Amino acid sequence: MTLTADDVHHGYGTDPVFEGVSLTVAPGEVLAIIGPSGVGKSTLLRLLALFDEPDGGAIEFGGEAVWDVSERKRLDYRRRIGMVFQEASLFDASVRRNAEYGLRVRKPWSDRLRHELATLVGRTNGTGDAIDALETVGLREKAEQDAASLSGGEAQRVAFARALAYDPEMLLLDEPTSDLDPRNTAVLEDAVLEARNRGIGVVIATHDMHQAERIADRVAVLLENQIIEVGETERIFEMPRDDRTRKFIDGELIY
Repeated sequence: MTLTADDVHHGYGTDPVFEGVSLTVAPGEVLAIIGPSGVGKSTLLRLLALFDEPDGGAIEFGGEAVWDVSERKRLDYRRRIGMVFQEASLFDASVRRNAEYGLRVRKPWSDRLRHELATLVGRTNGTGDAIDALETVGLREKAEQDAASLSGGEAQRVAFARALAYDPEMLLLDEPTSDLDPRNTAVLEDAVLEARNRGIGVVIATHDMHQAERIADRVAVLLENQIIEVGETERIFEMPRDDRTRKFIDGELIY
């Protein structure tokens, strides 16, 4: 389903964060949100993830305003959205158990039923989508390892696998590689593209212009409480229509 922000207004007290933000992310595309630190990228992702309700406007999933439906139906929408934060938060358990967490919460099957289903579809290890997700981020061989023994980059890859394991329709990423080395960054970027190829819509908030150029199909520029421009990645970087976009990309705007 398409995820949409329609004329969203939001703020904290008397301080506005957004004044009429609108954007759409479709299944099977990567949308990068770029903008300076403190501009509200994380806040926008929280609104899209249905963690917070906007002060005005609407967040829509498949054309339905999600804050106008019952709490039960809104929970169903929320369960179809995965989110990865800037810092991974893992449990004191195995890598596999961490990757399975979202799947267990959203699909609380018994271990026996999960094993039977896995056997029917040819996954005789009984761990189903969690193992597939760990394979996507290159950590299948560490599935039974204690998560506490992982490096920071590996932990972030597990957090990504956890969000991917239950096959969400939308995946929201909040600066997921800002503290990672080039190798871990490359693994996660490849995983983002694989998710897109599976038909998952991806929104990534990033301050890394080169990352946006590498993996995004479209880019939205968030400045001055608004999305000032959104379009195909090449056009945004090569022929921006708003002069503020050009100045931001070229480093002429100081925040």
